[in-house]
Amino acid sequence: MTEAILLVGGKGTRLRPLTVHTPKPMVPAAGVPFLTHQLARARAAGVEHIVLATSYLAEVFEPYFGDGAEWGLHLEYVTEEEPLGTGGAIRNVAHRLHSGPDDPVLIFNGDILTGLDIEALVRTHRETSADVSLHLTRVEDPRAYGLVPTDGTGRVTAFLEKPQTPEEIVTDQINAGAYVFNRSVIDAIPQGRPVSVERETFPGLLESGAHLQGMVDSTYWLDLGTPQAFVRGSADLVLGHAPSPAVPGRRGEHLVLDGADVAADAKLSGGTVVGAGARVGAGARIVGSTVLADAVVEPGAQIHDSLIGAGARIGARTVLHGAVIGDGATVGADNELRDGIRVWCGADLPAGAVRFSSDQ
Repeated sequence: MTEAILLVGGKGTRLRPLTVHTPKPMVPAAGVPFLTHQLARARAAGVEHIVLATSYLAEVFEPYFGDGAEWGLHLEYVTEEEPLGTGGAIRNVAHRLHSGPDDPVLIFNGDILTGLDIEALVRTHRETSADVSLHLTRVEDPRAYGLVPTDGTGRVTAFLEKPQTPEEIVTDQINAGAYVFNRSVIDAIPQGRPVSVERETFPGLLESGAHLQGMVDSTYWLDLGTPQAFVRGSADLVLGHAPSPAVPGRRGEHLVLDGADVAADAKLSGGTVVGAGARVGAGARIVGSTVLADAVVEPGAQIHDSLIGAGARIGARTVLHGAVIGDGATVGADNELRDGIRVWCGADLPAGAVRFSSDQ
């Protein structure tokens, strides 16, 4: 049995206002908290024991997931009193692991949606006798990520943080946020202080001659760090582009949760999700968007690639394109919001306050 650590302590600053009241891993994606998809995929790969490394709004997790029995898991929770970074968070939960020194421990970042073959990563780790194995993926523009070049056998040769010049881009392989650590490596991380695995642990291991193995898996991968990416990830789960056994319904153009009320002539497409208790009025059109629980979309509204927070209200004939509306906010009738605009939780935008001219 392989056990795992899930790093779910981040504040999700880039996702605000979605994360004002909700930690990032608990924001709903395809009808359930995003963390549910990660737990379900780990369980499908044979993981039975998972320790959640929590920090921001830590009190939200355990009331929802409990001991994990509903998901066939044994879940435990460890909360950081002060932010410790990725490495510090991993070390902080080590006392809850059952693994021996040479046993593999899976580690996942709590904001990555991926089709990674988890069992293949563990198998690669064992077959190569690595100290740490990393899931690597290839991206067209790696400048926002840490580059991880490897040799012909897949062994990691360097860690290059966020290259800025063409000469620095020596590979398109990036750290994809999933790892296998030998338990002994976890126990060697300094305790009680912030540690970054990307900037301290991994480079230090390389310098000491440790074996770090990369496994390139270029199946579906998406960093859900921005609202636009989060909306896309949720839609991809509904459409079936991203794999998860936790989607609460059939995959297709839309997912309407129990208790939602959608007018007969409203049109939902592109992986749209309508949450429990939400209402969508007559003639509304919603494409590739998420409408969270108890939100209201009034008649004739047009919503594309947007996220409507819990309990928010979108007025009649309002157009949203790439917008994020916070929990409990009201956008009055006949507004037009585009290009990544965010409306804060509880805000009240009057009718017709924002319009775009026809030549924009």
